[in-house]
Amino acid sequence: MSHTESPTAMGRDQIVKNVQEVLEEALGVDPEEVTMEATLTGDLKAESIDFLDIVFRLEKAFSTPQKPFKIGQGELFSENLLNDPELVKDGRITPKGLEVLRSKMPHLDFAVIEGDPQISRLPELFTVKSIVDFVERKLAA
Repeated sequence: MSHTESPTAMGRDQIVKNVQEVLEEALGVDPEEVTMEATLTGDLKAESIDFLDIVFRLEKAFSTPQKPFKIGQGELFSENLLNDPELVKDGRITPKGLEVLRSKMPHLDFAVIEGDPQISRLPELFTVKSIVDFVERKLAA
């Protein structure tokens, strides 16, 4: 191994496998249900209380003795972000709200709701792929 290669470097396939295992354990779902396109709340039936468990399990799964993997509040999921009246108005995410969400959560694909930015549609963005993308970005940082 060269000096530039990190012993904790993890390929996307391994990240996907670890994320799938975390979601299977946290949500009690079968492996075949945890596809990249599966939404957490719709397809995998996650509830808000499950998000804390998912964060805890991700931190544990991706931490090493040399490099702890910590997820800050609101970093993976949009906790409390949308209580701001400048970001959400009449049940819709404002253009400023979309801009803030995009900058804080680059792992989400906002194209899914751009044409109809109802706040109720936000959970559609939290997919297995979005969590894999989040972990991959965070490990590379």
